[in-house]
Amino acid sequence: MRAFAVLSGLGEEHVVGHGDLIGRTPTAAVVIDDPRVSEAHAIISLRKGELHVLALRRLVIANGKPVEECVLSPGLTLTIVDEIMLTVERVEAPRMVLALTLPSGETQLLSQVASVTTTPPRLHGKLLHEARAVIWSTGERWRARTGERTIDVQAGDELVVDGQRFVFTLLPIGQASADSTDGAEVAAPLRLVAFYDSIQLYQRNRKVHTLGGTGARIISELVACGGPTRWEVVAREIWPDEIDLAPLRHRWDVALGRLRARLRSAGVRDLIHSDGSGQLALELYAGDIVEDKT
Repeated sequence: MRAFAVLSGLGEEHVVGHGDLIGRTPTAAVVIDDPRVSEAHAIISLRKGELHVLALRRLVIANGKPVEECVLSPGLTLTIVDEIMLTVERVEAPRMVLALTLPSGETQLLSQVASVTTTPPRLHGKLLHEARAVIWSTGERWRARTGERTIDVQAGDELVVDGQRFVFTLLPIGQASADSTDGAEVAAPLRLVAFYDSIQLYQRNRKVHTLGGTGARIISELVACGGPTRWEVVAREIWPDEIDLAPLRHRWDVALGRLRARLRSAGVRDLIHSDGSGQLALELYAGDIVEDKT
């Protein structure tokens, strides 16, 4: 119930599927400990029923040819950097793959490890510390954990998290791959460059979107913080002369609402995650790149 490929190289075999990273970051499916390799160097994506590798920072070399994207097929050799190569040993693309239907009715393809949050209900293509539930593939089966309870799951099963209902669903692989390339968050790597008074957002096959003003400053402050931060801390950096908390909160709510509206109108997913207790952080997904030039 999952499309995957087996890659050999670096002295071992690696199983990769939709949303998995190749790079230097410790959370990558294929970790390459070499300074020439970017943290998020390439990502695996399911497109038109086939697994593709997409270059994120630099081109990859596929059978000796520099490419931004190529289909994974048995025998293909990927050169990440000089003398570091991966060979595709096997590719499995089942007719049906497992997905998760959210309370909103939206259905998203599951990556090898995925997290569920509930404020608002979302599926994230990676392991999150604040996740209310975690779903992962062992290769032969799917598992889910909520709190201290771990269960096997399959199509038709329901997962109730914080009173909200998530349903496991089988999708034809062609339909799943279309979803994954036409807006599913786990398959749309984003490059964000923060200059404080402006933000540049890069997405594959889209024009660069530049955001300025207070919205850019909010995102830049969250980039600089590097992790969850209380809204008041960020707000006081933006409006240092505002002493009273009530008008500060009003300014913050208006600015955050305008920022989210501008992102929606630009076709960019929501970049701000709130845990419901006043803590905020950047909403990042597999393959996202952030550059701090503030």
